[in-house]
Amino acid sequence: MSMTITEHILAHASGKKKCDPGENIWVSADILMTHDVCGPGTIGVFKREFGNDAKVWDREKVVIIPDHYIFTSDEKCLRNIDVLRDFVKEQKLPYFYDPGTESYSGVCHVTLPEKGHCRPGEVLFGTDSHTCTHGAFGEFATGIGNTDAGFVMGTGKLLIKVPSSIKFIIDGKLPKGVLAKDIILKIIGDLGVDGATYCAMEFAGSTIDSLSMDERMTICNMAIEAGGKNGIIAPDEKTLSFVKGRTNKPFQCFHSSPDAKYMAIHKYDASKLEPVAAMPFSPDNVSKIRDIGDKKLDRAYIGSCTGGKITDFIYAAEILKDNKVKIPTYIVPATVEVENALSTEKIDGRTLSQIFIDAGCVEQAPPSCAACLGGPVDTYGRCNNSEICVSTTNRNFPGRMGSKNSKTILASPYTAAASAVAGRLADPRDYL
Repeated sequence: MSMTITEHILAHASGKKKCDPGENIWVSADILMTHDVCGPGTIGVFKREFGNDAKVWDREKVVIIPDHYIFTSDEKCLRNIDVLRDFVKEQKLPYFYDPGTESYSGVCHVTLPEKGHCRPGEVLFGTDSHTCTHGAFGEFATGIGNTDAGFVMGTGKLLIKVPSSIKFIIDGKLPKGVLAKDIILKIIGDLGVDGATYCAMEFAGSTIDSLSMDERMTICNMAIEAGGKNGIIAPDEKTLSFVKGRTNKPFQCFHSSPDAKYMAIHKYDASKLEPVAAMPFSPDNVSKIRDIGDKKLDRAYIGSCTGGKITDFIYAAEILKDNKVKIPTYIVPATVEVENALSTEKIDGRTLSQIFIDAGCVEQAPPSCAACLGGPVDTYGRCNNSEICVSTTNRNFPGRMGSKNSKTILASPYTAAASAVAGRLADPRDYL
């Protein structure tokens, strides 16, 4: 049957031979993920609809990862985690990454693949819009609301409309200073924040093939910023090596048919791409760094599901290893695994953590979402009134990282590091 990779996966998950864009189908979930922000609401819906004594449809397929408001004294945030703990104990759920214990991991979107919960050909629903990150592993992954999640928790199924697919073909070698974050920001800038509304954004081409799994995750992570239902990259040997190194559960790979139909196809020559940034207050307000002009900064932030993976810190360290920062620069590893790697991964004989210390960065934070979602007033890295921050995060709406009067500029780890050194928005090519 002629279908895109997204259509192949959804048809398989619905027990159908074929499905078409716009068709409403019932699909079976392979994983349901929720966290401390949406978990209590999801549990509330589940209990309201299925009863206080109801059991989740499959204990092995529910993954609960507190990550957003963890290191805080805020009583309501801490109560959310207590609700999750009570539910996990009641349901005897095996996959709970509990804060304050050895099982705690960190940001859900990096934890899921690290712990082997992401597999090609599967359907992953998560109560977080950036669940689309996991399309990097050749699966259909999308964010859903608490009501839908509560239903999935009880039945393992969800009625969804098959999205139309838009294909993005990026070919060629990336120039110096250009990373996956620049690719996806360029695409979002071209499309607009509503340019792929409820569409499957499929990424392909030799450039995509050359990217690490971390960089592929960055691409898919921000599909939602163009309105996409999901982002997806076909699995290859890199995918299989990563996945098989973390799980022995069986899975099935799908690929787009050669004659698959797309709503649109966009082609990019990677060799012509440049470092870019998204200026306040929208991810599609994108310009080339060299065209933005002098922009003084108050702080730099390197972290989040988008920019807090080990590869992101390696890129930042390539610039910071020979320089000192001029503004407060916050280092926030996404997960404990990444945090540990900062102490073992070396460049020129120094660990990444030591490079960041020597460069004058603010003391490294424990793994979590931290300031990416603003959070309580005691959130690490939270922006204060009128501050301008260059950040490797994924959104720059008003108040996204703290004060409503602050401003966030979205950029790659290269650009964030170079800007930290310059004290203003800087082109990373000048420092590489």
